[in-house]
Amino acid sequence: MAVVGIDADDTLWHNETYFADAQATFVQILAPWTPEGEDVLALHDATERANLELFGYGIKGFTLSMVETAIEVSRGEVSTSAIAELIRLGKEMLAHPVELLEGVADAVEELGRTHRLVLVTKGDLIHQEQKIARSGLADRFERIEIVSEKDPATYRAILDRMDVSPEQFCMVGNSVKSDVLPVLELGGHAVHVPYAITWSHEVVADHDADAFPVLASLTELAAWLQAPQRSVT
Repeated sequence: MAVVGIDADDTLWHNETYFADAQATFVQILAPWTPEGEDVLALHDATERANLELFGYGIKGFTLSMVETAIEVSRGEVSTSAIAELIRLGKEMLAHPVELLEGVADAVEELGRTHRLVLVTKGDLIHQEQKIARSGLADRFERIEIVSEKDPATYRAILDRMDVSPEQFCMVGNSVKSDVLPVLELGGHAVHVPYAITWSHEVVADHDADAFPVLASLTELAAWLQAPQRSVT
């Protein structure tokens, strides 16, 4: 039986919209110390990218990068109360309820009747474990893989653990960079299901748009997999 890998954030449940809301609040908090013409969001994005190797993906690194950006933009003059607000903002994000995308619970149930399922997500281990538990979907998956990066080597290791060849694996997710291209490089199948917002770090400007299918929703995946021309069966 073929294996279907499913991404979590912005594929099963909402995620990036919370980051966008937090960034808007961050700009407001930092406004009294922001020099005219300073692009706070661009600076925060650059700081977060630079910190990925140390902090990894997730809200904790996002929050620490907000604090670092606040100190840099304000030339060290940002108030302790503003820093406390940023920390509170990060904690609120970590405690946010998991909101499933419409139809995904039934879609995962349907996929599980015909395919082995593995959840493949990157990010902070503790927070991802909490979100998976809150989602109510954990028992639908044969395996849950929380990884530090989604690259060909990571996917290869997952397939080896599941004893499946790339040709019999299909990954689905909202990120072309993380969920599609690495799997295609291995010789597997991948399906892109875009989300309304894409984090800048996940944007790939140069790729062949015809190299993989794009579906409007995870709810369309089962029918796509069952089409006669598909080899993932």
